[in-house]
Amino acid sequence: MRRTSSPHPHDWREGRRLRGWELHQQGWTGRAIAAALGVTPGAVSQWLTRAKRGGSEALRHHPPPGPRPKLTASQRDRLPTLLARGAEAFGFRGEVWTAARVATVIAREFGVHHHPAHVSRLLRRIGWSLQQPIQRATQRDEAAIAHWYGERWPALKRGRRPKAGPSSG
Repeated sequence: MRRTSSPHPHDWREGRRLRGWELHQQGWTGRAIAAALGVTPGAVSQWLTRAKRGGSEALRHHPPPGPRPKLTASQRDRLPTLLARGAEAFGFRGEVWTAARVATVIAREFGVHHHPAHVSRLLRRIGWSLQQPIQRATQRDEAAIAHWYGERWPALKRGRRPKAGPSSG
């Protein structure tokens, strides 16, 4: 993202470079600019070389581009529509979207392979959140669990009873 229209510097370093270029255009020498701005003459020389080639825009802050996204903008825009169909529409059991499931759908639909950690960042960027499935055994007996919590758990929760005599240790 380039900011060519803003006359204000992005940060103090950019402002210093732009001020150095202004001073050079007023006839200042590189050494005088370096002394006035508290930098080395070599730094001023680099700024002036860049500015002579590309103008003051060459002195502006340019963030590093980073890697090119694997998903195109149109694919990223289609993703919420695909996920809205539900996890079962893609052959998963249960209507829960996990990072691994979404990564599988992205690989099937777009041929792009993402690590699940990156998928979670991608989903947050498009306004979705991940869900963690609750996996329970099919043999689970809810009545027995409720009985255990009602009867046995309070007795265990009371903790150890104090001994009558002093410790032998």
